[in-house]
Amino acid sequence: MTRTARRRWSREIESEIDGILLGETGPALVHGYDPPAGGMWVDDAIPGKLSALDRGTGEPLWTSPCEVGYGRGFGAGFGASGEVVVLGPSPAGYRMVRMAPDNGELLGVRPIAEFDQAVVREDLSICVSAKRVTAYETAGAAEAWTYSRETQRFHLIGRDAERVFVVYTNKKDRQQGVLVLQADTGKPLGNLLAPVSSTVQDLSVDPRSVVVLTDGIEASLPPEILPEYLSRTADDDAQGTVSLLALDPTGKAGDAPLWYETFPSSQVGELSEVGISTDSGKLYVVRGAYLDVRDALTGRALGDWAVPGLDERIAWKVCQGAGLLAEETRATVFELPA
Repeated sequence: MTRTARRRWSREIESEIDGILLGETGPALVHGYDPPAGGMWVDDAIPGKLSALDRGTGEPLWTSPCEVGYGRGFGAGFGASGEVVVLGPSPAGYRMVRMAPDNGELLGVRPIAEFDQAVVREDLSICVSAKRVTAYETAGAAEAWTYSRETQRFHLIGRDAERVFVVYTNKKDRQQGVLVLQADTGKPLGNLLAPVSSTVQDLSVDPRSVVVLTDGIEASLPPEILPEYLSRTADDDAQGTVSLLALDPTGKAGDAPLWYETFPSSQVGELSEVGISTDSGKLYVVRGAYLDVRDALTGRALGDWAVPGLDERIAWKVCQGAGLLAEETRATVFELPA
């Protein structure tokens, strides 16, 4: 039975939201911007601001100008000393900014290369653009390594402690797969998923599983799995429209998946309407305003919730049983199974 997620708090934000951050402890952080009159500006980015909201009540703690503004590319996380680290564009180029978590004081700014997505951890902040994957030391923004290939175009990244997983397109046949890099050096370790899918929509990484959201998995399955797959999907009107494929992070292309599931289009709608994230061993599958929760290692269903506003999300983050939802000018925390 579908239940409605319990709202812990909801807060209207004066600025328009374009990014959020929620750690295991501390406040909820919201990055926003004030659009100019008419929605037109000269530079590639407009000034941003960062606001901290009390994790339990949503009460505003502080708001501070942020050297990272609104534009293409955003990433945020925490450094080894608990400082807030924000990456993104500014009128003066792309930057990595460090700010104090208790009051938003600016601690440092360093230039970085432009990017589309970033994963920020205490040791490294790893960014992906179409042409390269680049890692910076989170403490000082010095470049640690970079990876690029003329035959590959990069899209999404995820990370566990030792490995970085990158969704890429093989330029020759335009098929997509997932490659693996050593996190501390950028050394290529091979493919986790061979480039055989036309679209990999999303990627989520847990210490025990890597889950991809794709438009079809038949070509990704080893021969011994195919009869079971064909039997399971024989009655579906649209096989492979939306598929979840869970892989062992230490495996290689061609290995049997940990589990998989394929949904007919009548159940989920368009692929772009679905999203996935993992936290504390659980996989959260967003389907419009509904949230399916599964065990990330086995795929076992743990429940489903209706989350008001989820279908209008700008950003969504789950951590330690709290789901931080950002709509255009509203931030809300819902209680979820931890």
